[in-house]
Amino acid sequence: MKLNHLNLTVTDVTAARGFLEKYFGLQTRHTRGDAFAVLSDVDGFVFTLMKGASVSYPKSFHIGFIQESEERVNEINRRLKEDGFEVEPPVRSHGWTFYVQAPGGFLVEVLC
Repeated sequence: MKLNHLNLTVTDVTAARGFLEKYFGLQTRHTRGDAFAVLSDVDGFVFTLMKGASVSYPKSFHIGFIQESEERVNEINRRLKEDGFEVEPPVRSHGWTFYVQAPGGFLVEVLC
């Protein structure tokens, strides 16, 4: 058994969708205006976004994108910073990792 679907409620579907496409390579498969989007990755994982008026995830809630190398983690960190996101440099913790608040109200971890 493997996890193959995740749905997140977000305050801004369009911005969250663009973020996931630009930095993590997800591709949009279907949208319903700015209320719903279906994205997927090359392995067939389905990621859906649904619009909510407000989003309140627990403080420790996040999704993660595991990268193949520290260099790739550093590159994503640099790109996010250049694009105006508030990100701290990666640190050695349970891997080479950093977190970023994504548009729409959810936290993303990038690590290797």
